Amino acid sequence: MKNIIIAAGYATRLYPLTENFPKPLLKVGQRSILERMLDDIDLIDDIDEHIIVTNHKFARIFDEWASGVNYTKPVRIIDDGTETNDTRLGAVKDLLLAIDTCQVDDDIMVLAADNILDFSFQGFVDFFKMKESSVIMCYHEPELKRLQRTGVIAVDDDWRVLQMQEKPQEPVSELAVPPFYIYRRSDLPLIKDCMNHGCGFDAPGNLAHYLVDVTTIHAWQMPGHRYDIGSLDSYEEAQTLFG
Repeated sequence: MKNIIIAAGYATRLYPLTENFPKPLLKVGQRSILERMLDDIDLIDDIDEHIIVTNHKFARIFDEWASGVNYTKPVRIIDDGTETNDTRLGAVKDLLLAIDTCQVDDDIMVLAADNILDFSFQGFVDFFKMKESSVIMCYHEPELKRLQRTGVIAVDDDWRVLQMQEKPQEPVSELAVPPFYIYRRSDLPLIKDCMNHGCGFDAPGNLAHYLVDVTTIHAWQMPGHRYDIGSLDSYEEAQTLFG
């Protein structure tokens, strides 16, 4: 299984920290945000490679970082060629670039790089293997305003996803979707062809939203918390919690 991490954002809400430095490599305590994620994932036997997609502005920084880390699985950096927020490809196009560049023909775990979790991805991978379908994560979110700013799903008793909404005014449930997905190799043709069927490309959830209507996807309710480092306040909070 390939671990594909989308790290190509420009993180303007974290300026000046990220004006000339990538958010995933910001330190939280002694480890960067990205390293905290990889420290866990690298221990999962099913993962055989880490593919990190970045923009051209930060590609050299990621290359230098990758040359100094020591993970058991190889780390590959993909430069998407963009240099500004206005010219960014978007998460789905970055994923398609990684699949094409690396000639991926395998199950893929797709993650946004700006998150810290207090639980392991191992349970997510185990759930994927048990369900034998593509899977997404979800969590209970009771606050309406938060649900209106994220993806929301409806599921059946077997946790099969029946519907997925993007930033709904009237959410179908209180199950929100963070940017963590595992897609089966058999769904790769659908993924590669998604842009020809009106799939959105800016956010990683756009792809899951499209796939829910064309293939089987189950949802795994995460057993802990995730911390989205999206602002200076959330970064300072993470320093307090994990520093």
